[in-house]
Amino acid sequence: MTSPRPAPAAAQDSRRTLWLAAMSGAGVMAAVDEIVFHQLLQWHHFFDRATPAVGILSDGLLHAAELLAIAIGAFLLIEQAQRRRLVARWAWAGAFLGMGGFQLFDGIVSHKLLGIHQIRYGVDLLAYDLSWNLSALALLLVGLALYRRARRLERG
Repeated sequence: MTSPRPAPAAAQDSRRTLWLAAMSGAGVMAAVDEIVFHQLLQWHHFFDRATPAVGILSDGLLHAAELLAIAIGAFLLIEQAQRRRLVARWAWAGAFLGMGGFQLFDGIVSHKLLGIHQIRYGVDLLAYDLSWNLSALALLLVGLALYRRARRLERG
């Protein structure tokens, strides 16, 4: 006998919660990256292939985008909760998938494929790249485990 499928509304709530939390998670990880590596340590800017002024401008644009992702995701998650449609297990899965997804995208696409910036300059990058991308994979694995658990619990 197969497990009962979730009602369409419940499945829609789960998907919406997952995606909103992923948006917020990506925004949070972008904020951590921008605040720690761009502002505090000043290791790089979002776009390092131009003048320092352009680099600072690109950091400001990244900061605006991450704040929008966090704010929109958070406000819509709050609305979801107020309507009693927030599914916490899906929110946790989405948050970790969003954080890991941003981190891995940044590490592979921004750092390597596009080359718009590196983690740090004037050093051997291997340890930095491995740390960056392995931390992304760890976040994604946590998110995947939470996703699988949420799906299993939802299916009964």
